[in-house]
Order: sequence, then C-alpha cells, then structure tokens
Amino acid sequence: MQVTRQRKDVEKALKGVDCVFHLASYGKGVLIFTPVQFVLLPYMGLGRKTLSRIISIAKMGLVFFRVGDSSVKTDWVYVDNLVLALILASMGLLDDIPGRKGSPIAAGQAYFISDGSPVNTYDFIIVPLLKSLEYDVPKISINVSHTLLLSRFFWLISMLIYPWLKHQWVPGPLILPAEVFKIGVTHYFSYLKAREELGYVPMVSPQEGLSMTISYWKERKRREIDRPHILYWISIIAGMSALFYAAYLPLLQPLRWLNFLHLLVFRSLSNIRLVFWLAVAAHFGEAIYVLLKARRLDPANARGWFLQTVILGFPSTNLFNKRALQV
Repeated sequence: MQVTRQRKDVEKALKGVDCVFHLASYGKGVLIFTPVQFVLLPYMGLGRKTLSRIISIAKMGLVFFRVGDSSVKTDWVYVDNLVLALILASMGLLDDIPGRKGSPIAAGQAYFISDGSPVNTYDFIIVPLLKSLEYDVPKISINVSHTLLLSRFFWLISMLIYPWLKHQWVPGPLILPAEVFKIGVTHYFSYLKAREELGYVPMVSPQEGLSMTISYWKERKRREIDRPHILYWISIIAGMSALFYAAYLPLLQPLRWLNFLHLLVFRSLSNIRLVFWLAVAAHFGEAIYVLLKARRLDPANARGWFLQTVILGFPSTNLFNKRALQV
C-alpha cells in the first residue's frame, strides 16, 4: 500500500513533464526533468514533430482554434539551457572535486529544468511564429474538455490512416490528446533546487529563444514548397474530377444532377470535353513554366513545384511567383 501511494505521488508530481534525462556515473545517477514545452529546434518541449505538424497544417489553413484561454501557463526550456543543466549535473556526479567531502551532490537527485518564465503557449510561441511565417492565426478558443473529445476523434482517424501519415501530402492530425494537456492545462515547475545545488541559471531568455526559433523556421520555410489553402485543393481536384466525369464517364443515377449542371453551363458534350482539355493544357503549361524557373531559382524543390502545379494550376503558380520575387 505504501509503495502504491508513493508511486501515485510521483506520477502526480511528474504529470505534464515531457522529457526525463538520466545521467549515470559509476553507479551514481541523477534525473533531469524538462517541462512540456519545446523539444524542437532550437527550443525544447512541444516536440519537433509536433511543431512541424502545426506549421504543416497551418500552411493549408487548418489551424482553426486555440486550446484554453490566455491564463494557462506552462514552462519552456531552451536547448542551450538544457545542455547547460546536463553539464552541471554531470559535474555534480564527480567525487574528486577538491574541498568537497561525502557523496557527490547530484548523486541520486532529481531536478526540474526550465527557463523559469511560465508563459501561454499560444500567445508566446504559436501566434508569433505563425504571423512571422504569414500563416493564419487561430481566433476561436475551445475549452479543454471539448478539445479533448475532438482530439480523440483525430487520434482515431490518424490510427486508421497511419500507414499514409509519412507522406507529405497527407496532413497530420490537428491535435492529439497528450497535446491538449500540454498546452491547455497550467503546469510549471521551479528550478530552485537545481540553482542551489548545481548552480543552474538559464543563460538564454525565453524572448531570445523565441527569436532564434522564429529565424530557424523562416529559413526552413524558404527551403520548402509553399502550399495553397486546403480549399484550393478540395475545389480544384473536385472540379477537375467532375469535369472529367461529365465529359467521358457513363451516366450514374446518383450523379445525374452533375451531368445536367455541366450541360446547362457548357450547352453540349463536345464543349464539356473541350473545356476539360483546355483546363488540362493550362495546368500543364503553367507546370512547365514553373519547372523551368524552379530549376534556376529552387532546384531542390523543382519536381515538387511541378507536380503541385499540375494538380492545382494557378494557385500553385501564384505562390511560386511570390517565392521567385523573394529570391
């Protein structure tokens, strides 16, 4: 019973702690706990994959809401601060320091490491980052309980399509249950023990870390293909598919209205087919134009630009022309 109670106490104390680092030396050990925010480049805690997914879906205009309100506070830790803490902890395991007697000060100890400035995740990182990348910022706020239900739905969908999630053209889940608790519930820790016993003091402030994080993602954006809004993908693919169906496929009773709509607009089957091939020619013409320019301006992504423009046509060409002006 006592062991069970102690285990529950530990689990309760560590709820919301995302990363645990263990250092061991000749049978002695120390645990370093980092907060839930930012394990990314160059910050630690949200997770590089998590933030990459947020930015990926923001590219397509799918970041619709924020979790909780501005009063929610969580910890961050910049990667340089974490490295400093690990170095200090490893030094705290040494037993041959002159003037120090007894067991090493860090042996068997656990320390919480953070920047020491709890902040709101959306207001401090997501909103400034999305604005700097010129993506839409979420304006709707949803409470944690409702978001948790929504996240479980996305989790289920992601499980069903898991084999395809590795492809760039498949957007990841908007949010997962663990992330709801990471960014929607207040939890932060004190690094006072680490300061007193290890001499840990954050060397990089949250504002400096955020600035360098934004610089990193802006540079990364310049190396990737810009994606049009999700509505362009849906409308253009659906439109071209409907045009092909009306032009060449046999009549299907559930889709009779689609045939009648095309005949109403284009007046004859030959006109429908002509419009379809003109649209295909326009897409390929724009794609070839983009490919030739991309080979000079963005050779690493030339093939991607070409394929995207074949599918979407003008929206992709427009984004590429904006990129070309920046280059």
